[in-house]
Amino acid sequence: MKRFNHLGELHRVPVELKATINLPKTAFPMKANLPQNEPKILARWEQERIYERIRQARKGSPTYILHDGPPYTSGPIHMGTALNKCLKDFIVKSKTMAGFDAPYVPGWDCHGLPIEIKVDKELGGKKLQMRPTDVRAECRKYAQKFLDLQRIQFKRIGVFGRFDRPYATMTPQYESVVLSTFFSFYENGFVYKGLRAVYWCMHDETALAEAEVEYENHTSPTVFVKYGLLDDPAKIDAALAGKKVSTIIWTTTPWTLPASMAVAFHPDEEYVALESGGEVYVVASKLANDVAEKCGLLEPRDIAHFPGRKLEHLNFQHPFLDRKILGVLAEYVTMDTGTGVVHTAPSHGAEDFITGMKYGLDATSNVDEKGILRNGLPEYTGKRVWEANQPIMDLLKSRGALLHAEKTEHSYPHCWRCHNPVIFRATEQWFISMETPMPGGKSKDDTLRTRTLEEIKHVKWDPAWGEERLSNMIATRPDWCISRQRVWGVPIAVFLCEQCGKPLNDHAVNQKVVELFRRSGADSWFMPESDSILPAGTKCPHCGSTKFEKETDIFDVWLESGASYLALIDDEPSYPWPADLYLEGGDQYRGWFQSSLLCAMGTRGTPPYKGVVTPGWTLDEKGQAMSKSRGNDVDPVDISSRLGAEVVRLWVASVDFREDVVGSEKLMLRVAENYRKIRNTFRYILGNLGDFDPQKDAVSFEKMEALDQYMLCQTESFASDVKGWYEEFAFHKIYHRLNHFCIVDLSAFYFDVLKDRLYIFAPKSSGRRSAQTAIWRIGEALVRLLAPIMSFTAEELWDYLPKDSARGESVHLALFPAASEILGDATNAAGYCEQKTADDWTTLRSVRDEVLKALEEARNNKLIGTGLEAQVALSAPDPVYSVLSRYADQLRYLFIVSAVKLTQAAGNGTGAVHVEVKKADGAKCERCWNYSTHVGEDKEYPTVCERCSAVLRELGV
Repeated sequence: MKRFNHLGELHRVPVELKATINLPKTAFPMKANLPQNEPKILARWEQERIYERIRQARKGSPTYILHDGPPYTSGPIHMGTALNKCLKDFIVKSKTMAGFDAPYVPGWDCHGLPIEIKVDKELGGKKLQMRPTDVRAECRKYAQKFLDLQRIQFKRIGVFGRFDRPYATMTPQYESVVLSTFFSFYENGFVYKGLRAVYWCMHDETALAEAEVEYENHTSPTVFVKYGLLDDPAKIDAALAGKKVSTIIWTTTPWTLPASMAVAFHPDEEYVALESGGEVYVVASKLANDVAEKCGLLEPRDIAHFPGRKLEHLNFQHPFLDRKILGVLAEYVTMDTGTGVVHTAPSHGAEDFITGMKYGLDATSNVDEKGILRNGLPEYTGKRVWEANQPIMDLLKSRGALLHAEKTEHSYPHCWRCHNPVIFRATEQWFISMETPMPGGKSKDDTLRTRTLEEIKHVKWDPAWGEERLSNMIATRPDWCISRQRVWGVPIAVFLCEQCGKPLNDHAVNQKVVELFRRSGADSWFMPESDSILPAGTKCPHCGSTKFEKETDIFDVWLESGASYLALIDDEPSYPWPADLYLEGGDQYRGWFQSSLLCAMGTRGTPPYKGVVTPGWTLDEKGQAMSKSRGNDVDPVDISSRLGAEVVRLWVASVDFREDVVGSEKLMLRVAENYRKIRNTFRYILGNLGDFDPQKDAVSFEKMEALDQYMLCQTESFASDVKGWYEEFAFHKIYHRLNHFCIVDLSAFYFDVLKDRLYIFAPKSSGRRSAQTAIWRIGEALVRLLAPIMSFTAEELWDYLPKDSARGESVHLALFPAASEILGDATNAAGYCEQKTADDWTTLRSVRDEVLKALEEARNNKLIGTGLEAQVALSAPDPVYSVLSRYADQLRYLFIVSAVKLTQAAGNGTGAVHVEVKKADGAKCERCWNYSTHVGEDKEYPTVCERCSAVLRELGV
């Protein structure tokens, strides 16, 4: 710095060298304070209506629809729902930034048993005096409370969507589409109402569908029971003539014996007649020894062998009721355990019911909705099914019919909501037939089942095993039981004839009900308004009666949620059919994936989705499922309030979601530490761009330093990989590559090497502007590439990066960076990246690693302190020598030493690089700390090296 005194004499003021260093400066804070700052960003997004602005910005672009599966509105979100929603958000935002118009409409499942049970508990006995509409109003209020809570929580973790107008299954528009979907099945012959043995939850007092049943261990009594033959035993085999013959059945549900109507034998298996103690017992040959031992048959003797079909239509005596029991054939009778003979109760088993229909057996159920036996003997009438087991066993024993009893632990169906064991119970229900012929198939025999199985093949399943899993379920599932005996749901709005009980199926009437639902909601079915829909004088087409009543059953909630995309495109007609993607957990193969598929097939004849993605389960570190009851859950809302929602989002990105994933406090803290490193990477970039104006100062690719060109090539390669991984939904690959790129490629290598040029060179020098251009382009690329995952931080960074007239106000309005934006518009930039540069820098970085090891060893031996105190002698054969020689003037900066001497070694690619470290010659420059033999040569700047004196002179200091 120069000053003149009052006489005009020039005096030199001592140079403050630190003031001439271009030290990083930025207002971007090192400490993120995510819990405090994220809500401010959320408020900004809300004020700017960011979702609507994104939609406007992408208007006219190709569409991409990820259809949201509706979470249940019965509680706050948990790590599983956070994982689910973040994955969807990653996909939608990445598609948006890839140039698609990708709207996201969040949805909620609002009806169903869990809500009604919670409300039942709150209402208590008061519910019995309430009208259905009043109970429904309480359920609606309960569902709305948690819909509002979850909406806030999803927004808190950074999810974008049409949250001000989501889809909810309890809105009038949605309810009308559910009913319309049902009528599409109904009017085309898929629906029937009839007596069937269905899964029944005694606790919740309703029928259940296959999707609502899960298997858990259950302990049951196993009994072997004697059924005496009433017909002439010679009909079976002449050797049995005049003998006292019985068969021995086995069952794990003694309470079903009052409903026993037949005994079933396998038609093709061999049976044996065992004589013991003056009686003959017919059992399967394969199980005869085990049966004889368990039943205590003394010295049993085989007197005849015959196939099971010989026993068809014979009559047996019920063990304690005055009832003839028919011998029937059934291929489901197994030979792996028991006796090879099972009793058949058509009212209490799915297969039993089918057998009963075949043989004309009575399927009347004498078990009520609470699971209590009625109309039987005093010993068990009035008892719940499990309580009736022992009295029935005692009754069998008193009649001499109980031959063996033991306890068995086995897999048994339970209600997946209340987790209580369920029963089969024959009741009149509504069903959608899987065997109804469908028009437009390959043959006249095409059914809902066969067409659905064919269409599954055309869906992209991720993971691929999803195709087989769903196909197996569709292939084996029974008809879909769609009715429930509850209040809170969409009613099956059909008029029933009071005289014959058959439903009215009239298209005009059906459409009027749909219109009523759209106008006034499903509550209207329970009000007088709905009575006026039926024209006066309407006659039952079956019996001619003019008196009708309204069905009071409601739909299975799976039919409701299965109609969700039909409801969405009813609300948004511009959305394409089918949706591009469904994403939900593996349990939805028996739930939403399946019901959505069937609803779509029944109404449109094609699947509702092009692709299906399935995340794994969220587990604790011990591999157990997370739950509040176990105390091993990690609350995403709590993590957001303590560590930041960005940490939750980064955790989701860090795991391979297709596998079961682990979530824990420890993992969250580890992710938070990685977040800090990524943030510091950006802080370094911003700190060195304070005096950089891209429009004025940017350097073209051709004029940039070789190292900067190389790092832009690396960045473009990184961007290409990341965009490809977004396409594959491989977010964990992005996370791990990001960590490596920030920590290894940038912080440990590029930024480390770059400090000298950024700090020491003159501010406007071409070398410094080259470096700034590179880190600006790297920062611009990174912030956009990471925006779908690190949505809060990317938005914060967007405000700090140098402004460009072409940039939008939000990073979320931007597109992913094109190669030309990273490399500049230079025509040869891409070619430069593809040619020798990559190989050159692979060699240079490899040699650098060897030099750094040698420097570390020299430090440990006290030869040097810092690397700048060293000079390095390198000896290398070709082709390494040729690479090093091309970059000879850059090697001292690459290795961060004061001097490098390079010599060529003998050989050609056969010898290793030899590194020798010595103390640097010359004196230490007080400005750059490099050692130079030229320090002191410039008398005007006696304490600095030749490089720094030139800079100081340029600065006019």
